[in-house]
Order: sequence, then C-alpha cells, then structure tokens
Amino acid sequence: MRQFALATLVSAVTAAVYGPIALLWWRRARVRGRTLRLVAAVELEPYHAALLRQEATGAAAAELVLGGYLRIDEEGAAFLTEQGRDPARTPAHPMPAALLEAVRRHDPEPVSIGWIDWCDDFAERRSAYRSERDAVLPELPRMPDGQGNVLLTCLTCVGIALVMLFWLLAAALLVTGRPHGLREWALTVVAALGLAALLLAAKAGQVVRERTECGDPLGDLVRSAPHPAFAALDEEQRTLVLGSIAERYRWRGADTVVHEEADDEDDDEDDAWLDEKVWWEDAYEYRASDEDEPEPEPGAAPGAAPPSSG
Repeated sequence: MRQFALATLVSAVTAAVYGPIALLWWRRARVRGRTLRLVAAVELEPYHAALLRQEATGAAAAELVLGGYLRIDEEGAAFLTEQGRDPARTPAHPMPAALLEAVRRHDPEPVSIGWIDWCDDFAERRSAYRSERDAVLPELPRMPDGQGNVLLTCLTCVGIALVMLFWLLAAALLVTGRPHGLREWALTVVAALGLAALLLAAKAGQVVRERTECGDPLGDLVRSAPHPAFAALDEEQRTLVLGSIAERYRWRGADTVVHEEADDEDDDEDDAWLDEKVWWEDAYEYRASDEDEPEPEPGAAPGAAPPSSG
C-alpha cells in the first residue's frame, strides 16, 4: 500500500511538472513555424535591406559611381560628372536620386558622402523611405518565454520549492521502504523513475527552448547578400566610396562658405574684444602714472622742478 501511494503521488507530481513544459514546447513550436513562414514570404527590396544593415548610403553612392553620375577622388571628395550635372538624367530609385540631388546642391564645391549623410537633408529622406518600407514588413509574433511576468515568476519559484520538498520526502520514503513481491517492486521502480524525471525537469525545459528557438530569421535574410550595386564595385571603387563615407568634416561642399563666414565673424568679435581690452589697459596705466606724480609744494611756482634730494 505504501509503494502504491508513493508511485501514484510521484507520477502525479511528475505529470504536473512536465505538463507546462509540454505546453511551452507546443506554443513555441507554433510561434517558430509561423515566424519562419512569414519571413519566407517577405521580399525585401535591395535598398530596404541595405537600410536595415545601415549601408543604404554606400549602396546609393555605388550606384551613382557605376552609373557615371559621380566620381570620388583619393581624398574622399565627390564631384559631379557631366552626366550628373544634367538635370534631365536622374536614377529611377529614390535613394540614389536623393543622394544625387544632395550632391548637386553642393556643386561645384567638393563634398564628401559622409558630410551629406551626416549633415544634409538626405538623412531625412532616407528615414522617410525606411518608414515607408518598414510599414510593409509583417509583424512577427513574440516568442513566449515568461520574461516580464512577475506573477508567473513568483508561482514558478513557489512551485520549484514545493517540488524540491516533495522530492526529498518521497526519496526518503522510497529508500526506507521494504517492498515485498513483484507488484511492490514494480511500483517502487515507477516511483524511482518519476523522481529521476523530476531531477531532469530543468534540463528538459532548457532543451525545449533551445530546439524551438528560431533566432533572427529576418536579420539573416537582411544579411544574406550585399546590395547589387555595391557588390558590382571593384576593389578600388569600393575603397573610394567607403573613404568618402568615412570623411565627415573635411569636404563640406557649399557649407564650407557658411562655416568660413562664421569663423570670420568670430575672428572679428575676438579682435574687437582685444582692442577694447587694450584700451582699458592703456587707460589704467595712464591713470596710474597720474597718481604716481608728486604734488607741488605750497608756494612753489607753477612748472618749477621739484627740489633735488642731493
């Protein structure tokens, strides 16, 4: 009778522990399958994928270089070609078209792609294009993991404590029991297997999470291939494009004039401040020299030299 009750209780507790694990596996497998199906149906536009990789500016510059709209020198400065200056010729895609328009605003001054990417209106148009393209992406389901649910976390901790207490009591009863006959021995084996399964419950939950984890399928799709225009560049062209993107302060195009005028105004203000400072210093020295002159003695003629000490 003791072995039967022990086997029944251990089996019930084991089922109660592995039931939520099986439910978690079922939910995560469904979410994983749905996520993979949604991502498989996504057709990423090349510039959208480049935007998600933070490479859209380089891809647009590469297309302009390959199309003959732009040339980049060894110092990272970008210049328009004759074709690039022709307003009737513009790339069909909005991203390289926006970049070409930004370079035209600075023509004929040399400008780096990095300066345009950092301080020009091109960044706003790029963000608007990304928002437009992100709107067509499917909303991926969230993988259930229990994180952030305080109540579930507390219940899990209480359940683990109760299961550990039960396991200790059941193990003590199993060890101290004296089974008689084949039936009691079979019940004892069932109880022992149940206790062993309880020890492996944490490992089972970890295995379920690892085997149902889908990772980042959308990110893998985004990183699967570079932009075709950037991939078509040879090694020298790729180096020039990347160098121009990295150069953010040296070649500022038409903005250089604005910054130089601002610097001249700052220099004029500094010169005015120095002139005022010198005037006050001269006035102070003149007043100090007046105070150092000795006063004439009473009765002395005006303009008479002071008596010598010798």
